[in-house]
Amino acid sequence: MTPHYRKTPRRAFLADLGMGFTGLALGSMLAADGIGRASAMDGARAHAAPSGRPHHAPRAKSVIWIFLVGGMSHLESFDYKPALNQYAGVEIGKTPYADVLTAQFTENLRVVVPNDANGQQRLKLFPLQVGFRKRGQSGLEISDWWPHLGTCADDLAVVRSMWTTDNNHGAQLQFHTGRHSLEGRFPTLGSWAHYGLGSLNDNLPQFVVLGTPLADCCGGVGGHGAAYLGPQHAGVQMGVDPRTALPYSSPGDGVFVEEQTGEFALLRKLNDLTAVEYPGDANLLARIKSYELAYQMQSAVPEVVDCSGESRETEQLYGLGGKSSQDFGRQCLVARRLVERGVRFVQIFHGSNGGAGAWDGHSKLKTGHENLCRQVDQPIAGLIQDLKRRGMLEETLVVIGTEFGRTPGSQGADGRDHHPFAFSVAMAGGGVRGGLAHGATDALGFHAVEDRHYVTDLHATVLHQLGLDPRRLEIPGRKRLEIDFGKPMQKVIS
Repeated sequence: MTPHYRKTPRRAFLADLGMGFTGLALGSMLAADGIGRASAMDGARAHAAPSGRPHHAPRAKSVIWIFLVGGMSHLESFDYKPALNQYAGVEIGKTPYADVLTAQFTENLRVVVPNDANGQQRLKLFPLQVGFRKRGQSGLEISDWWPHLGTCADDLAVVRSMWTTDNNHGAQLQFHTGRHSLEGRFPTLGSWAHYGLGSLNDNLPQFVVLGTPLADCCGGVGGHGAAYLGPQHAGVQMGVDPRTALPYSSPGDGVFVEEQTGEFALLRKLNDLTAVEYPGDANLLARIKSYELAYQMQSAVPEVVDCSGESRETEQLYGLGGKSSQDFGRQCLVARRLVERGVRFVQIFHGSNGGAGAWDGHSKLKTGHENLCRQVDQPIAGLIQDLKRRGMLEETLVVIGTEFGRTPGSQGADGRDHHPFAFSVAMAGGGVRGGLAHGATDALGFHAVEDRHYVTDLHATVLHQLGLDPRRLEIPGRKRLEIDFGKPMQKVIS
């Protein structure tokens, strides 16, 4: 009897052959992590960027998105409320602001203010744990925990009227996707930028993630994922040590560069022949592109994270000489080097600790926030100053955000609870107005009351500055809610 052999499709054979080269380990990693693998959505094709061109004239080429994990207090950073000191220890109901807890804003449907045993809402005001001062010519009020960032006040647009709908740390995923975590997986802002604009270079990812991402409890890889856009638009995690910046970023033991170059040349020739036979195969084209990117990244990635050529003055600007600031300072410096080389979106996480995040100040808020600010204040200020002096700030939008604020009332003896009713974000560069405080909260910082912005308004603003209209980033078969699109914050755009 003639044995039956399963016929292997030519595409699969070539793919298996390619993946067999030791030098292509990086290609395998990229495919697993979402850069080198196309995803067949709705059982059909993988969606590429709509055109690779902006919808309107952009003000920014790149975004550096800094996220402080856990919920930074807006009251001890960018939203000065002296009434908290005046009425410290007093229940809200016994102050002139007794009506602040009324349900005047109905968007926060998932938020519940805790009641006492009798069903009464009780919240004792907790005084500010740090002083404030006016900064720069604009007089923008910034707390004393941010002295270095305070020197950049005239470049900052602070939005004091953000709000969200998740009163727990699902808000971390919500801040990046615009959707509540219980509603499933949705694309992040970085993936939308990647999807809409495509690549600015041929040897680096367009969406890079630095720092430790969100914990699994609070979104995990969904915090930098692309969901139904396809994994080729997801963020690529990178380290800042040239030796370990990317897993499998070297050819492998015993493989010479010349040998690997020959392997890639052969693989490219075989794949090109197959592409002629299957010109409409998006998965094959994505695989070829991933192999080419993988090869280029082996030299490009270690070079871009190697900061040894930077001047001593630049290192000091980012706080690389400081015990507290050097780790985050290096990430900010690498972020500048990435956008300098054409990376579109760099997302930096700070405060990830395997749980809710270090900025989650339920207790010892003063000690915790003071230490955390010391880690990030000088690096962020250094980043803004360095971009500005290099002539890059106008085309690079820097965003400093967190998932929600902290309550005006006390939790325990020395902390603040989660507070989604109001919080602050700050932006610099990329065509936004400097020296600006936009929006406002009430006298206690409880509710955003003026020029209120849900998180997708921030998304829409970032996309607008990149030249993208979120309503024109359509996916066949996908229904987006009206709130998903957001509206650009026109008052912060210069």
